[in-house]
Amino acid sequence: MPLERNVEAFLGCDAAYEEAEIVLFGAPFDSTTSYRPGARFGPAAIRHESYGLETYSPYQDADLCDYAVFDAGNLELCFGDSGLALGGIAARTEEILGDGKLPLMLGGEHLVTLGSVRATAVRYPDLHILHFDAHADLREDYLGARLSHACVMRRCHELLGDGRIHQFCIRSGDREEFRFAGAHTELHRFGFEGLEDIVARLRAAKAPVYLTVDLDCLDSAVLPGTGTPEAGGVSFPQLLEAIRIAASCRIVGADVNELSPMLDASGMSTATACKVVRELLLALLKR
Repeated sequence: MPLERNVEAFLGCDAAYEEAEIVLFGAPFDSTTSYRPGARFGPAAIRHESYGLETYSPYQDADLCDYAVFDAGNLELCFGDSGLALGGIAARTEEILGDGKLPLMLGGEHLVTLGSVRATAVRYPDLHILHFDAHADLREDYLGARLSHACVMRRCHELLGDGRIHQFCIRSGDREEFRFAGAHTELHRFGFEGLEDIVARLRAAKAPVYLTVDLDCLDSAVLPGTGTPEAGGVSFPQLLEAIRIAASCRIVGADVNELSPMLDASGMSTATACKVVRELLLALLKR
């Protein structure tokens, strides 16, 4: 009797595609990382280590076994060409949205968000972004490269325009980025103050929202396994509460990015990332 093909899915995300409400996929790309590389290994590590968790969340009294999520695995992306990589991500996001499902992408460095946002903005022209991150990511270019993880929100702003990007936990960036944010985005420094008000406004407008979670929004003492760690940041419970608040919006796409698993030999950063993904999935599925 031949062996069956083994497919390693994120914990509890083994529903048939046709039945799934959410489709998980990985974007293992880190070619523009400006400090410590390794985020390309994040999606695989999150899947592999997710088996250290229960499917049940005591935070939300919910269980992944009660919902239908399909894990499509990792995309095969061109490491030498950011444009090609972003095109592949956009195509996968477009396919998932076209089938009436919610895409949840695992990065990878933060540039991967641009590919997913490009496809999502085509389907939802009035799209807003909720952005949790240590970094503003609003540079015009980084060392001459306009497609860089340091520029991802600047490129998203070019797609969406003023007042449609809402940034939280930001504690790093050059002076020009903060000046740009003051004129063009809603930037909240250091934490989640103001999130409930913005979410209430987005809910009232029934606006489609893309949620992007850069794991370095967490204090680097909580999650050191990331390419550009920043002292300060929020606690794990604070991030989970922010995710639950954000999920009450009309979320139409989401991602979790910037885990570099080999930069934390203890494995705690990966374990934390797994729990963030579980809690995000459940927050979205419970709506």
